[in-house]
Amino acid sequence: MHCPIENRDREEILLAYCAQKLDAKSAAMLDEHLGICPACREFADAQKSVWDVLDTWEAAPLSPDFNRKLYARIEKEVSIWDLMLRPFRPLLARQGLPIAAAVAVVVMAGVLLDRPSIELRQGETSAQVEAVTPDQAEHALQEMETMQELNQIMHSATADSKI
Repeated sequence: MHCPIENRDREEILLAYCAQKLDAKSAAMLDEHLGICPACREFADAQKSVWDVLDTWEAAPLSPDFNRKLYARIEKEVSIWDLMLRPFRPLLARQGLPIAAAVAVVVMAGVLLDRPSIELRQGETSAQVEAVTPDQAEHALQEMETMQELNQIMHSATADSKI
């Protein structure tokens, strides 16, 4: 048997052994291993002592009105946002609408003043257009046709080499 302590992915076998959840065959094999491996034996002893303490521990009895007190406290608890906004509630209740309107005006003014105008200034043009002579256009078309012919020749040459 491989040592569960040295093999981290098998440590759960030791925990299952200590919780007495292993089948008889696996437990017998692990008992044999614990006889020769001091590290596993120490781990198993420590786990058994934890289980023994947990078995002897008894929870304190609950008071008869525990549920009522718990639900009352849950209802009474306030979120962090409510705590932060609590001092401002009277101010917002009486003056909330005028404050909101003033904030909206300030935000709108900031947006409008921040955006540059789209109008063109005198002497500026929105786009530069170059004039092309007919000879230049004809020469460009001839170059494009030459490139297409070269492309067809290259494709036929690669197709012939694959065959």
